[in-house]
Amino acid sequence: MSQTREFCPRCGNPVEERSEPLPGAPRERDEVLCNACYFEGFDLVDAPDRVTVRVCANCGAVHRGNRWVDVGARDYTDVAVDAVSESLGVHLKARDVSWAVEPEQVDQNTIRMHCQFSGVVRDTYVEEEVVVPVYISRETCQRCGRIAGGYYASEIQVRAEGREPTPDEQARAVDIAEEFVAKREESGDRNAFITETKEVADGTDIKLSTNQLGQAVATRITRELGGSVDSYPTLVTEDSDGNEVYRVTYAVRLPRYTPGTIIDPDDGDGPVLVRSVKGNLKGTRLTTGDRYEARFEEGETPDARELGSVDDAAETTVVAVEDDHAVQVLDPETYQSKTIARPSYFDADAETVPVLKSRVGLHILPEDAVSGE
Repeated sequence: MSQTREFCPRCGNPVEERSEPLPGAPRERDEVLCNACYFEGFDLVDAPDRVTVRVCANCGAVHRGNRWVDVGARDYTDVAVDAVSESLGVHLKARDVSWAVEPEQVDQNTIRMHCQFSGVVRDTYVEEEVVVPVYISRETCQRCGRIAGGYYASEIQVRAEGREPTPDEQARAVDIAEEFVAKREESGDRNAFITETKEVADGTDIKLSTNQLGQAVATRITRELGGSVDSYPTLVTEDSDGNEVYRVTYAVRLPRYTPGTIIDPDDGDGPVLVRSVKGNLKGTRLTTGDRYEARFEEGETPDARELGSVDDAAETTVVAVEDDHAVQVLDPETYQSKTIARPSYFDADAETVPVLKSRVGLHILPEDAVSGE
């Protein structure tokens, strides 16, 4: 292939011999310059005068693009390195590029980034250093702003039918909400948060950031503690597109009875120890030890009289086992011997048993229910 000799149009010095370009092949203007002229105004790196990193002073989130991102950092050096890396441009003609960054903390909000670059251009090894100041702009992200302003889109009202929720029930309802929200936050959902939990005269109120969150938490509360939930939407405003925005109240109504309560279904078969209220009411018949179950009709608790709870149990002495269906025990109040029903869970070798005395008589309770096992 023929060779040609060219001269630099800027300084007039001859340039190195090179193959003649193909006919019609475009050439950049600077390609005809000699190395001295080419590198005279050459920049290996294109760097901004300053980079600003927006961070939330409350939660530490970093603003990237058009959204806030949780990075879990309080030292923003790594964040500053990433921001500078994204803002730097390396010359397209450079090959075998390597670079390193050395941060210099100037003050609490300023980090000076010393960036060293090297590469090969026109078969020539070149190096360049640029210094980019990074300013940490401390702001308040939308999420923290909403929390501080008391924003909420849904409210769960935890109540109970015919009674007040127990302290354990109220605490568990809050735990369920916190656990579910924490999982949503771990998955990257920054719209998930609890605005407020508050004990009121007849239960607990939980304010949440979205309607979807309220519905999910209310469902989980009733799934674990039993009961039902009704929703009541209220129109509060319209968004920028003219769509109606609703705030929804989720009314959670826990069952009338809790596990450990003794009730009389008034069906002639004797009292029942309530074991569970999840889904249907489930329990143990105190006269026989048989399993008992009754449906909740549209959230309503089955008709029954409350006789007491396992907390009212008293330990008494077994006098004699009469047969497979009857046993004599001492009345814990009068100390008189009484013959009562012998349930299947009764231990014939037991010297004492827990009993409940109520308006319908004296009944032996399961040991596991009294001991909490």
